[in-house]
Amino acid sequence: MRGLDALIVGLDKSLRVVSGLAAASRPSPAARVAESALDAAERRRSASLMRVNHVGEVCAQALYDAQSRFARSDVTKQQFTHAGVEEEDHLAWTAERLRELGSHPSLLNPLWYLGAYALGACAARLGDARSLGFVVETERQVEAHLTS
Repeated sequence: MRGLDALIVGLDKSLRVVSGLAAASRPSPAARVAESALDAAERRRSASLMRVNHVGEVCAQALYDAQSRFARSDVTKQQFTHAGVEEEDHLAWTAERLRELGSHPSLLNPLWYLGAYALGACAARLGDARSLGFVVETERQVEAHLTS
């Protein structure tokens, strides 16, 4: 896909990502978990934490989109495209949970997306090896944050 078609498809995907309308291709793992009763304060706290998770998924989509768009080799482009598709489920699941909690995605998602896209584009311009290294380090940082 080239030119205008690629631009339109990219814009469509970006709008679905920042709006919280991405669809999952797999069932949510939460479907097998009984819902806990939350009071109003717990619901607000859960929603704020889930909103942060959702922003992380928005940023992951932007990074993968940019790195796929600007990768030098077709193999690397395909790897980033595949990674983005896998992460779409996480994006959809976090958006679904926000709705269940009676909340909404961050109003700053368009800015988060643009910033992460710019970082991904810069990483890709440094070459495929550095771009892949950037993803590895990003994942390490996310994992360290989640386990702390």
